[in-house]
Amino acid sequence: MSTTGEDKQHYRRKINELQLLFEISRILDQSIDLKEVVSPVLRAVAEHLGMLRGTITLLNRQTGEIGIETAYGLSTSQQERGKYRLGEGITGKVVQTGEPMVIPNISTDPLFLNKTGARGNIRKKDISFICVPIKLGNETIGALSADRLFAEHISLEEDVRLLTIISSMLAQAVKLRQSIQEERQRLLAENNRLQHELEEKFRPSNIIGNSRTMQEVFDLMAQVSKSDATVLIRGESGTGKELVAHAIHYNSLRSDKSFIKVNCAALPETVIESELFGHEKGAFTGAIATRKGRFELADGGTIFLDEIGDLSPTTQVKLLRVLQEKEFERVGGNETLRSNVRIIAATNRNLEELMAKNIFREDLYYRLNVFPIFIPPLRDRRSDITLLADYFIEKYSKKNHKPIKRITTSAINLLTAYHWPGNVRELENSIERAVLLASDDVVHGHHLPPTLQSAESTGTQLHTSLGEALDNLERELILDALKSSKGNMAKTARLLGISERIMGLRIKKHDIDPDGYKGR
Repeated sequence: MSTTGEDKQHYRRKINELQLLFEISRILDQSIDLKEVVSPVLRAVAEHLGMLRGTITLLNRQTGEIGIETAYGLSTSQQERGKYRLGEGITGKVVQTGEPMVIPNISTDPLFLNKTGARGNIRKKDISFICVPIKLGNETIGALSADRLFAEHISLEEDVRLLTIISSMLAQAVKLRQSIQEERQRLLAENNRLQHELEEKFRPSNIIGNSRTMQEVFDLMAQVSKSDATVLIRGESGTGKELVAHAIHYNSLRSDKSFIKVNCAALPETVIESELFGHEKGAFTGAIATRKGRFELADGGTIFLDEIGDLSPTTQVKLLRVLQEKEFERVGGNETLRSNVRIIAATNRNLEELMAKNIFREDLYYRLNVFPIFIPPLRDRRSDITLLADYFIEKYSKKNHKPIKRITTSAINLLTAYHWPGNVRELENSIERAVLLASDDVVHGHHLPPTLQSAESTGTQLHTSLGEALDNLERELILDALKSSKGNMAKTARLLGISERIMGLRIKKHDIDPDGYKGR
């Protein structure tokens, strides 16, 4: 069976096409960055087709403009000039209609605009122009175009068919890369949102307090934040030590790096070393893979060691080495690792007493106690209690969708009289409970926990007559109404459902000055 020269030429063309398509698929697999692969794709097409120039244009769905993503045979300035609106020129029509177009000779076709200026005087050029759409499903996202020398014997239909296959390959690559890019953008946006929330949550302005002792704390935080000094935060449980640690980090030069928290009291001695320094695979039963420790994860950032006074003596020794030499080994490993990390520690325990009992190492204490900050208990900053209560009422009102507007005088008296062994955390929990129990827009004293209403906590007498109790309740209601009406007697009387004359008598009876509430 003989083979004609035409059959051989057709066979060679098919082999070349397959080689080109294989080469393009290999190029597209090399990177998820579209900009890195489109230029090599155009170069491969140019070598196969004898293409003079080629472009890949993409539609910007927001602006409606079609621009050149990459090109072969065009200068940078020529690429910048190649911008089209939908329906404008050959490229604009292809993107608008989603159908390929072939211009056998650009010198005779008025639709060809030559916006890039790369063809010089097109009326003197014998150039064929082929443009095929790049489509994702039914949506046209761009176009692939090619210039080649005009010749009667060249089958442009074959070129259109091949470029259509290539544009389909490009479309799939664009789709994959778009989904990866969109997911990446979503994750970045989510990360930025969470980072912003953390910064808002833990900035110093959200640590409530106007008392002198808290102003001293704020001053110390401002002085140490921009340094890399080790900070030791002291204070009772619930005073806000973690808030202070977060605020120092987010106002430091390491704020864009990790903030890693370790609660030393919550982890058993058998686990704490692995958590801090990591472990190698097979270091102990259950170590099925190598794991990085918190110090490695915090590299470049800050590690917060909460409840540092509960560390075991063995772990104290290893922590001391990290503080002194900035290096450590994973559990079961021999490689010495280094970590550039800032340490902030906190404790509610008396470290001096622990040192006297040989429970806490003296050398570790002095390494940690570079810049101590003491957070005062709530009973020593009673002037902040009302501010904190208002802040928590607003917070939990929004959270629970309840229109709580204020807190009564009796409730404030209970809050300020209580000794707060649980400090700010206990106050927050008490306010959250009160907001949930409130049936109107006011938090009353009886909404607070029973511990705040005991005679010992309020300083009241156990034996109060019914008349005295009623007088106290009446006075409280009048005071609350005066606050709401800003000292307006007529409005106060209406709120209480009594006449202005009776209102005047009650004011006189309880020795209340309405003028003191005007303008509040």
